[in-house]
Amino acid sequence: MHSRQLIFGALLSFGLLAACAKQEPQTASAHRFFHVQLAGKETQPVSGRLILFAEEAGAAKAEAKDGKVTEIDANPFHPTQTAIAAQEVDRLVPGQTIDIDADMRAYPDAWSKLPPGDYLVQAVLDVNHDYNYLGRAAGDIMSQVIPVHLPATDSPTIKLDETVDAKDPWTLPDSVPANLRDAAKALREQAQPIDFVSPALSQFWGRDIHMYGYVVLPPGYDASSNQRYPTVYFTHGFSGNKDRLARPMAYVQAGMASGQMPPMIWVFLDESSATGTHEFADSVNNGPWGQALTTELIPYLESKYHMDADVNGRFLNGHSSGGWATLWLQTRYPKIFGGTWSTSPDPSDFHDFTGPDLYAPHANVYRKPDGTPWPLVRDKGQVLGTYEQFAQMERVLGPYGGQLASFEWVFSPRGKDGRPQQMFDRDTGDVNPQVVTYWRDHYDIAHRLQAEWPSLKPDLDGKIHLYVGTADTFYLDGAAHRLKTVLDGLGAHAEFRFIPDRTHFDLYQVGSDRFGLFKDISWAMYAVARPQAEVKPKVNQAK
Repeated sequence: MHSRQLIFGALLSFGLLAACAKQEPQTASAHRFFHVQLAGKETQPVSGRLILFAEEAGAAKAEAKDGKVTEIDANPFHPTQTAIAAQEVDRLVPGQTIDIDADMRAYPDAWSKLPPGDYLVQAVLDVNHDYNYLGRAAGDIMSQVIPVHLPATDSPTIKLDETVDAKDPWTLPDSVPANLRDAAKALREQAQPIDFVSPALSQFWGRDIHMYGYVVLPPGYDASSNQRYPTVYFTHGFSGNKDRLARPMAYVQAGMASGQMPPMIWVFLDESSATGTHEFADSVNNGPWGQALTTELIPYLESKYHMDADVNGRFLNGHSSGGWATLWLQTRYPKIFGGTWSTSPDPSDFHDFTGPDLYAPHANVYRKPDGTPWPLVRDKGQVLGTYEQFAQMERVLGPYGGQLASFEWVFSPRGKDGRPQQMFDRDTGDVNPQVVTYWRDHYDIAHRLQAEWPSLKPDLDGKIHLYVGTADTFYLDGAAHRLKTVLDGLGAHAEFRFIPDRTHFDLYQVGSDRFGLFKDISWAMYAVARPQAEVKPKVNQAK
């Protein structure tokens, strides 16, 4: 799951609408239109998904620190706070003005139904159709935030006049400790970039497919020596990519340099794609990513760097979607990896897919059997958003890259139209049992372990380590409990740590160290690879 890089702060009690309502047909005269003009420095025609955002003016100004609002955006933690409208634009010429119908494709409802009042509105042209995954990214074109009174007697004009610049991935914000900012700057020169063209993936797609990432080497690494090192394969969660790996890389770099983490080679892998996260799964939609990693990229890296290159020296670590990816890789390729330390993984037992039991008769991801909404996002015991709200917001923001659509690109069979079949109906929330059967047979980790444990046990027993907070923001502790029950029933050796009151976003904090769990995990890995090693942490880590 993901936070869309938004500030997770004080909760607001208001909403534009009381709940996410289904879109209803509107008469043509009731529709709310806006004029949008391509201005600014653009000299060539552009295309993409044009998205409008509106928020009640008083609420937006109150939320801004200095009362100055420079951005209006979607917020999955306050899903009814922002009204959204969107439409596809095939060709927009500089100076051209087009109309966008804010009732045709809108969330949480048609804009003509918004309560009368003053609003702040902003437009964004999502040129790469990746807003659902990255939010505003380099190349997108936005307008200024403008005040609008609704209902308006005429159609307001919004000018797209600012192109989003690329950010320096190695420059961390001032809120990050100085030692990590310095480590990130050093990594600009020291980190070894990975740009590997996969034969298997290229054959699947019919064009060159690159696997990206970075290798971080331990202090004192000498390419001319014979010393070898254990290797950790780390992958990020939803909304991450190779340009968003600097912070965990900097922490590892600083940790090894200070002796608080053992000397190992860390491989930071990019699991992003145009469809969301491919999660290194072998998929009929995304391609054979697991095969490409284990049979192509890892052998290539082991031929280039002084890695242990054996099962007891290859480890996995990832959070959220990366947590699921590493858990899946370990269980799918147990002879390759010596252990996974997966944190807050996406659902590993589809009897609890962030709450709903996908296998229940007449399963529905919007409504519980008693008719109440399925929650999806929480904080401090308060429900912030429902499954339906999340799905409908994602639907308006675009067909590609959203979290729920990403699951289908990984898990679903391919439909007749060449796209993955939807696990649930976006209008009603009804689950498609045929699609779920495919999910179960191919990607339900608990189901596979239960069905194949006798053959998996010799290579897998003792290698699963799963950490999750009891207050996980996306209810992912539920599936983890189910996976533990399955493994306990099989008599398997596995480590499950349910950290009291921790959420999806503070799980790694140990004392005042925001990423302290990295240290615990790294020393546990090192103990497997070097059981007789004399290297020990320079400071004791609190549990």
